[in-house]
Amino acid sequence: MYRESFYHFLMTQRNPNQPDEVEQFANNAFYDSAFPKQSQDFDEISKYLEENAEYLPSMLIFDDAWRRYEQKMN
Repeated sequence: MYRESFYHFLMTQRNPNQPDEVEQFANNAFYDSAFPKQSQDFDEISKYLEENAEYLPSMLIFDDAWRRYEQKMN
């Protein structure tokens, strides 16, 4: 079964008009050239965000986005 990368999923969540927290995360990740774009691994992405994503005010936002990703992939 095909599983898209988290980044690819996240890009479907972008919203320039009054975004919720996940949509704002997606908007910001779009401009992050070092984001692990091919990854499907929670730990790899989480570690990257914790160390590099100053644009993400809370890892709870990532957790919410990951839940949405998991729901779509299942």
